[in-house]
Amino acid sequence: MANVVVVGAQWGDEGKGKIVDWLSERADVIARFQGGHNAGHTLVIGGKVFKLSLLPSGIVRAGKLAVIGNGVVLDPWALFTEIDKLAAQGVAISTDNLMIAENTPLILPLHQDLDKLREDAAGKAKIGTTGRGIGPAYEDKVGRRVIRVADLADRDTLEARLDRLLAHHDALRQGLGATPIDRAELTEKLLEIAPKLLPYAAPVWKVLGEMRRAGKRILFEGAQGSLLDIDFGTYPYVTSSTTMSGMAATGTGLGPSAIGFVLGIVKAYTTRVGEGPFPTELLDEDGQRLGERGHEFGTVTGRKRRCGWFDAVLVRQTCAISGVNGIALTKLDVLDGFKTLKICVGYEIDGVRYDYLPTAAALQARVVPIYEEMDGWSESTQGARSWAELPAAAIKYVRRIEELIQCPVAMLSTSPERDDTILVTDPFAD
Repeated sequence: MANVVVVGAQWGDEGKGKIVDWLSERADVIARFQGGHNAGHTLVIGGKVFKLSLLPSGIVRAGKLAVIGNGVVLDPWALFTEIDKLAAQGVAISTDNLMIAENTPLILPLHQDLDKLREDAAGKAKIGTTGRGIGPAYEDKVGRRVIRVADLADRDTLEARLDRLLAHHDALRQGLGATPIDRAELTEKLLEIAPKLLPYAAPVWKVLGEMRRAGKRILFEGAQGSLLDIDFGTYPYVTSSTTMSGMAATGTGLGPSAIGFVLGIVKAYTTRVGEGPFPTELLDEDGQRLGERGHEFGTVTGRKRRCGWFDAVLVRQTCAISGVNGIALTKLDVLDGFKTLKICVGYEIDGVRYDYLPTAAALQARVVPIYEEMDGWSESTQGARSWAELPAAAIKYVRRIEELIQCPVAMLSTSPERDDTILVTDPFAD
């Protein structure tokens, strides 16, 4: 059976949580491969709402192994806060169903401090970070000074890592007008959390390799969206990790050959949180209506999302870069009742037509979307579980999206409930 990678194909918030939960029932392992606790997933199961930000979505399913891979940056305090919150909702989490790669980098309080200090200093040039320390932790990873999970097991190693880390951060803090880090306090916090965290640590690359050889199904779960990718997103208004499907391999320790099917999650319209270009953004009543009907507020931050029409140019671009085999189209029901719908089919910049979003920020700022109009539908699509239950205009809208993005719809979601899903192609099939 094929292993499946799930990635967001827009700016995040596409509804990955529900789709991953739906697929996780058929998987043996659900592995997060990048991002941190800035990415929120909301699951609705039997009327019960679970809000996750760091744990893989499959953690709420009994009998599944949830894995946090080395491509993730891990805030251990946030992790155990989330574990306690889920425990209060009846979800049992232990070393039996959760594993963390021993080479996973840690987010420390000093990373959150730096995140906020920089944003405050940037003024109008801020990039809209969540302030959770994700970016600074990735910087330290690349700078070879981050503390990793395995380092907590040895005091001498930890002290050496702290020497290098604090030499860097104290200099930065001084330049930003902040006080030096209290090393004794930080060391105490790390030594206190170590006995709780280390039992979950394992050579994830090895365990997953063995499970793959044993024929187990692995579901790789990405965070954020492709348009926030550090290389291919709307830079610098991006996240600090690779959000494309290829990261599933390096973010868990399995090779690219482990990836069988790439499923791109795509919302039936477009949203974005924070700063940055957004060609199809609507600042009118239609945009407000999309936000209200779609409950467009961030799971983690609570920030209101910017809303706009479906941008086929961007989705075609991200599907190509991530090698998407099929998309899961979500929130179709939010479009119920619109008399007319618009799809962006191209851009115009200074009189020149583009069929992709240029990399240069100056060009992105001058993008004018080219729209194609389609008839909307007055009937409800909410809760539909077959094509026969969808209005003809809704089916036409979905088919036109497939043509424009050059990628088929594999799944169609018509409400937050996991069973309100139309399966077209089984991603786990060979």
